[in-house]
Amino acid sequence: MHPRNRWFIVCSLVYAILGGGFGVYQAFFPGTLPGLPARAHGHIMLLGFVAMMIYGVALHTLPRFANKPLYSERLANLQLWAANIGLLLLVAGWLGYWKAVLFAGGVIAWAAMAAFAYNIIRSVSARPTGEEG
Repeated sequence: MHPRNRWFIVCSLVYAILGGGFGVYQAFFPGTLPGLPARAHGHIMLLGFVAMMIYGVALHTLPRFANKPLYSERLANLQLWAANIGLLLLVAGWLGYWKAVLFAGGVIAWAAMAAFAYNIIRSVSARPTGEEG
């Protein structure tokens, strides 16, 4: 497995622990966190835990299922950074309710999703050389 895909999975598990802890904290101490903590928690769990796990597993398996190489390793490496930076900015934006930070995080996280979609589509739909139909 490519080290980047392992990093996606490790990040996913770290976000699962952090997001779960965040949720437990909110349950026991409601109203003590600033901003919109429920939205921050939701983003940690969905973009952090769920999406990162999907990224790591899909980047490894989908090209193999299609019997093709990943279209761009470089794009996937960039995606790892963008996904994490975007998520951290989103969480900070929700907790501080800083609209500019929230917007920047959303754009960067979306760019990571778009990079993933492009890379996977190009990986599984390209016709390999010498193969018919």
